[in-house]
Amino acid sequence: MLFKTNRDLVNYLIRNGVLKSEEIINAFLKIDRIDFIRDENKFEAYADYPLPIGYGQTISQPWTVAFMLELLQPQEENKVLDVGFGSGWTTCLLAEIVGEKGRVYGIEIIPEIFDFGKKNIEKYNFIKKKIVEIKRGDGSKGWKEYAPFDRILVSASADEIPQNLIDQLNLNGILVIPDKTGINQIIKKENGQIEKYHYYGFSFVPLVSE
Repeated sequence: MLFKTNRDLVNYLIRNGVLKSEEIINAFLKIDRIDFIRDENKFEAYADYPLPIGYGQTISQPWTVAFMLELLQPQEENKVLDVGFGSGWTTCLLAEIVGEKGRVYGIEIIPEIFDFGKKNIEKYNFIKKKIVEIKRGDGSKGWKEYAPFDRILVSASADEIPQNLIDQLNLNGILVIPDKTGINQIIKKENGQIEKYHYYGFSFVPLVSE
């Protein structure tokens, strides 16, 4: 599906029931996908499919991003870890949702993709406002300095769910991470017990680690 405007794309995701939460819908309307793709793909900005951003990486399909954020359920004032931030789109969506009292920490391991994503994030001034902090590194290790996190989003598939990320998840926190067959939602309960839910039918580029 290829749409002419961001509003058309968002309306499509709402009609199909994948976008549901008011805060996430508002973020999709404010954070325009066209700001996170390469110039040669601008005409496909509002297509509901992934687009290449170089070095074997992609900006994910809008349907998939919406689905993952609905599983993640980020809230205002949350502290969120965004692993493999790539184009920077999910980082900015999360920053818009958590607001000025929240924080989003983004990690990207590929130097060229890090630079590309940083330039895109800077279009929205989230770094200047200190809502977003980013670094280049192995996201599977998490970011211990700022742990624990209320939410952790991983945008690449892992063979195994990194224990580091579960350890760095706050009580009542949610981790959303893909594997080779779909998307996992990990909930850490108040007593520290882990609940896991799996949703089949999604594919991602592999999580790159050191």
